[in-house]
Amino acid sequence: MSPGVAIVQGHPDPGRGHLCHGLADAYADGAAAARHTVMRIEPAQIDFPMLRSQHDFEAGQLPSMLVPARDAIVSARHLVIIFPLWHGTMPALLKAFLEQVMRPGIAMKYRTQGFPRGLLAGRSARIVVTMGMPAFVYRWYFRAHGVRGLERSILRFAGMKPVRETLFGGVGEADEAHRQRWLDQMKSYGARSI
Repeated sequence: MSPGVAIVQGHPDPGRGHLCHGLADAYADGAAAARHTVMRIEPAQIDFPMLRSQHDFEAGQLPSMLVPARDAIVSARHLVIIFPLWHGTMPALLKAFLEQVMRPGIAMKYRTQGFPRGLLAGRSARIVVTMGMPAFVYRWYFRAHGVRGLERSILRFAGMKPVRETLFGGVGEADEAHRQRWLDQMKSYGARSI
């Protein structure tokens, strides 16, 4: 088996059947067919607390129910984060999850001076976002600010690169053939682990 792929399916609805679930399944199928080790993480299936203070973020213990997710992310060579666009960015549950598992000592190490050192260097990532609006509107008018924040302030900050993105727009109006093209695209990405 080749290096691992960790897939964070970030739709906050714990029920299956959303496009995000299908995209995660397709990516996992492609990666598994190419003999990559696949680790799935579904934050909506994990009952975990939110961080509420700087002290908890910097010095607190990672809740035990998140240790397997942390281990999957740290051991993977490629991270995929899939989520629906809510109010221009990721849903709050996914943000709370990332705040927990991408904390100091896991994703970065503070230095006495300068920027923290990223502890997840040598890994690549892909951000996959579904949205009702056309993707070009999100990129052009909104400057894809929610995706940029995740890319720059979390993933690149932790040392990951390259960080690629895939935006699927107009999902509410997409017919079955269009959705199948998206699933095929994800399966192809999974096979190459990009």
